[in-house]
Amino acid sequence: MSRDNKYVLELIKRAGLVTPEQLESARQFQEDFPGEISLTEALVSKKFITEADITMLLAQEYGMEVMDLHNFVVPPKVVEALPGDLAVAYNVVPVMKHDDLLTVALSDPSNMDVIDALRYRLGCDVEAVVATQDQIDQILDDNYRTAAQAVEGLMVQLGEEAGMMEKVDATEIDENLDDEDAPIIKLVTGIIIDAYRFGASDIHLEPMEKYYRVRYRVDGVLREMDSPPKFLQSNLTSRLKIMARLDITEKRIPQDGRIKMSVGEKDIDLRVSSIPTTHGESIVMRILDKSSIQLDVPKLGFYADDMVLVNRILAMPDGIFLVTGPTGSGKTTSLYAFLNTINTVSRKIITVEDPVEYQLPGINQVQVDRYVNMTFAAALRAILRQAPNIVMIGEIRDVETAEIAINAALTGHLVFSTLHTNDAPGAITRLVDMGVKSFLVASAVRAIMAQRLLRRICKHCAQEYTPTEVEKHLLGLSDEYLATHKFKKGKGCSNCGKTGYRGRIGIYEICMLDNDITELVYRNEPTQVIREAARRNGMHSLRDDALRKAEGGISTLEEVIRVTMMDED
Repeated sequence: MSRDNKYVLELIKRAGLVTPEQLESARQFQEDFPGEISLTEALVSKKFITEADITMLLAQEYGMEVMDLHNFVVPPKVVEALPGDLAVAYNVVPVMKHDDLLTVALSDPSNMDVIDALRYRLGCDVEAVVATQDQIDQILDDNYRTAAQAVEGLMVQLGEEAGMMEKVDATEIDENLDDEDAPIIKLVTGIIIDAYRFGASDIHLEPMEKYYRVRYRVDGVLREMDSPPKFLQSNLTSRLKIMARLDITEKRIPQDGRIKMSVGEKDIDLRVSSIPTTHGESIVMRILDKSSIQLDVPKLGFYADDMVLVNRILAMPDGIFLVTGPTGSGKTTSLYAFLNTINTVSRKIITVEDPVEYQLPGINQVQVDRYVNMTFAAALRAILRQAPNIVMIGEIRDVETAEIAINAALTGHLVFSTLHTNDAPGAITRLVDMGVKSFLVASAVRAIMAQRLLRRICKHCAQEYTPTEVEKHLLGLSDEYLATHKFKKGKGCSNCGKTGYRGRIGIYEICMLDNDITELVYRNEPTQVIREAARRNGMHSLRDDALRKAEGGISTLEEVIRVTMMDED
C-alpha cells in the first residue's frame, strides 16, 4: 500500500471495525513475517477487514465518493480519453467523461497530486472517485496493460530470481518467434519453475467464466496461486500446446503431449493434458522430476514388519504382486523402487507402461501406443516371447490383460502390476468382476499391497498438541490410549508455505494370500470375508499404518482422517 498504514490503522480502530482480540491475532500473524507486512495488511490477510472497508474509510475521511467498479465496463471513448501509459503510471482508470470533465478512479485519496498531474498532462478538468485497488487493476488489465506489462507484474509475484531464465532450457523455447510472444514464453516458463520450486506434482490451468485460475498440487493438495489476466488465456494455451507439440488449431478434442525442460542442473519432464471445457481449454501438467524419484525401498515408509513381507514378496520366483490405490497414491514409485531393488545382471526385466514416466537403467521399458494397436495386451504377448524373468504391467485395465498376466505368472514369471481398488482384499473381487476365473486368481496372485500418501509434518514448525474431540470421536481414541501417546502438528512457517506440512510418506496394507485366504478366493467369498481373514492373519490396515505414523510424529491425526476415512467401515 502507498497509504500511511499507521493512519489507516487509527481510522480502523476509531470506526470500531475490529475487536481487540482480532488486533492481537493479527499482531501474532504479523510476527511470522518480520518486516514484510504491516498490521493493517495482517488484518486484511486474516480477513478481519477487507480492502473495500479501508477504501470506504479513506473516502469518508477525505470527503470523496466511492464507486463500485465490479463488472464495470469502461466505454471505448472514455478509455481513449486517458492514454495507457498515464493510466498505468498513475494507477488510475477513467470511468466517465462529460464535455471537458474526465472522472477517474483511484485507490489512494491522499495522493491528490495525481489529479493535478493529470490535469496538466491532459489539458482538461479531472475529478476523482475512490475504488478498490483490485477493481482498478482489473480495469487496467482489461483495457491498458500489454501482455508484457501483465507478465512483468506476475513474474514479480512468482518471485523471479535473477538469472533464472538463463538457466532454463525448454523444448521449443528458442524457436524464432515475434518479440510480442517473448513475454508469454517468459510467463509459461516462470509458472513451471515456480511450481517446481514449490515441489508441486501438477500444474492446473483452468479457464473460468471471468478469470483464469492457476493451481499447484503440492503434497497432494491443490493451492490456488496468483493467476494471469483472463485476456492472456488463449496466448498461454497456445504456447503450452506448441511446447507439448500438440495441434493448436484443434480445440474440440482432448490432446496429450510432453514437454522436456532443464532447470539448472535438473532435468524435468511434463506430461501435458488438454481438454475442452465450457470456457476454453483446461490444461494439466504432471511434473516428472527424474532426480526426485525414490528408488530406495526402505525410504518409502515401511515399518519393520511390513518390510519383512516386502522382502519375502521380492524373493518370490513367480506369481503376481498387485499394488492398488487411487491415481496419485504413489503406486508407480513403489513399483519402480521394487524393480530397482531386484534389478541384477542375472535377471531380465521388461515393463509395459502408459506412459513411461521415468527411465530406469538396465530395464527394458515398452511404451503403450493405441494409435498403432500397441495395447497392454498386445505388448504383453510380445514381451513374453523375449524370455523375461520379471514383468511389470503399468495397469491391469481389462480381462484380456489380466488373463495374459495370470498365464505369465503360472508359467514361471514374477509379474508386478497395479489395479484401482480402495483396499488390498478388494483387488481380488475386482479381478473376478473383470471376468477372471476365481481359481486362476487364487493360483496366480501371491500378494496385494494397497497404499496412500500421507503428508509429513513440517520439521521446522512441528509442535505437540492435544487431539480435538472430533478427532477422538472419528478415530475412536480412548482416554487410556491418549494418556500413553503424544501427537504433533505443524504450526505453519515459511518453509512449508504456512500449511504445517512438507513432503509425503506412504502408508501400506499388505495382504499375503496364504492357504486360508486362497481357499476363500476359490469359494468366491465376498471382500469383507477375505478382509476379516487377512486381519486375523496379521494384516495392518491403511488406518493402522497411518495411526502408527501419527504416533511416531511423522504425520497428524488430521491427515489420518483425511486419507483413510473412506477406507474404514
